Amino acid sequence: MLTFNNNNDSRILPLQAMHPGNFALVMASGVISIGFSIQNQPRLSDILCVFAITAWLCLLALSLVRLIRFSSAVRIDLLNPRMVFSFFTLVAATDIVGLLLHERGYIKLALTCWVMAFTVWCLLLYLSFSVLTFLTHERNVNIVHGGWLISIVGTQSLVLLGAKIAPDLGEYAVYMMVEVHMLWGLGLAFYGIFVTLFCYRIFFLNLRPHDISPLLWVVMGAAAISANAGTTLLLGDSHLAFLELQRPLIDGVTMMIWAWGTWWIPMLVLFGIWKHVVNHLPLKYEPSWWSLVFPLGMYSVASARLGLAAEFPPLQWIAELMIWVAFCAWLLVLLGLIKQLWRLFAGGVNVGSGT
Repeated sequence: MLTFNNNNDSRILPLQAMHPGNFALVMASGVISIGFSIQNQPRLSDILCVFAITAWLCLLALSLVRLIRFSSAVRIDLLNPRMVFSFFTLVAATDIVGLLLHERGYIKLALTCWVMAFTVWCLLLYLSFSVLTFLTHERNVNIVHGGWLISIVGTQSLVLLGAKIAPDLGEYAVYMMVEVHMLWGLGLAFYGIFVTLFCYRIFFLNLRPHDISPLLWVVMGAAAISANAGTTLLLGDSHLAFLELQRPLIDGVTMMIWAWGTWWIPMLVLFGIWKHVVNHLPLKYEPSWWSLVFPLGMYSVASARLGLAAEFPPLQWIAELMIWVAFCAWLLVLLGLIKQLWRLFAGGVNVGSGT
């Protein structure tokens, strides 16, 4: 917990302590925009689209300034096994922005977003696993938390945007489709590894109320985006006979991973009740709350697209309900952010790490 004094020099300190997971704000806003587009709510979709892209540009600028002025703080975060996976929110946010741009006809900008996201993903992937291998001193699963699964979200977001821009690549479309099929499988493999460690951590070791954070919802969000990526592969043109043969496998795995994500929702609600109602821990804003909003929005989008692929209308009803649940959650968390920013610029403020 850092305390900032009410003077001009101290106001730069919140930038030094800025959590890399703040890009989840863009992820949450963007996916709800996509969800409203699916539900034929164009006005709300456009408003959230503008908000998401604006937030993305502002966070990119702030992150660049932080990298230049407080490079040591960025290095500490990158070498922290509890923090490094939060940087994958940049990957997912960039891909979500690319999807919003592509939906509105900005094809070249969407392609640029995919290239940028893929480059950052490659760098972060090997850095994060190197940190886990060489710099982790706590040799047990107590360091595992839901935020690690943001790496899966980032991986599957590359599938979503890659499949969208593939038809615009002409003769190179087949290369992109092979790439996104591999990324989808890789994301599932990572999910299997991390969720096994995560379940062992929460079900078989001592769990304290402070261990419960909104990042737990990424377990469901990673499953939802994997299901959404699977339906994207099913609904698109594979461009290759070999990939066409994978459709039955993708079909079955997509339904299974969607069901797994659905199972987690009541469990995560129970965790929240146990923390805030039974143990009386207060609700307060932190950047990780956006990591709760994003899974709700992604679950709505995944349900809608799976219902379309399976021609099963009840999934559309679930999607319609969940998009409004996600929007209400978005409004509440945005209110918390506004209150924190008001306190920051009005006077002294306590800023948590958001981990």
